Amino acid sequence: MKKVILFFVLFIPWFLSVLFTRDTSFYQTLNLPSFAPKPIVFGIVWPILYLLIAISSYRIIKEYGIKNNKEYFRILIVNYVLNQLYTLLFFVFHSLFFSFVDTAFLFISTLFLYYETKSMDKKSAYLLLPYLFWDLFALVLSTSIYFMNL
Repeated sequence: MKKVILFFVLFIPWFLSVLFTRDTSFYQTLNLPSFAPKPIVFGIVWPILYLLIAISSYRIIKEYGIKNNKEYFRILIVNYVLNQLYTLLFFVFHSLFFSFVDTAFLFISTLFLYYETKSMDKKSAYLLLPYLFWDLFALVLSTSIYFMNL
């Protein structure tokens, strides 16, 4: 039972930002690049990515514990905060510039998270690859949106 609780403690917090993204009308009013996904795509992709992040984190905690991996958890927390902050900046404050900047930092922190995870457990790191690639896509998309809407 403790394993199930631990998994959900790692999984559920990623969905906090969903509380702020129910209204996607702002996204639809913007000038968007041709490769911009429909809002429904985000609703499908992000839960899958959150699941993969939670599984990866769960494997690290199960194998190494929490106290022995302070650097890993610092990076994970920074990544989590930047991930959650994007939703507020974009959907609540409608700040294209700051959401673009946040996306850049999020991608960098995801790189750090991937490499830190890889140094401990390659299988857990591989679970983060879709997240890393999606963050790169998000950075390109966010950059495009920002410059197209100046």
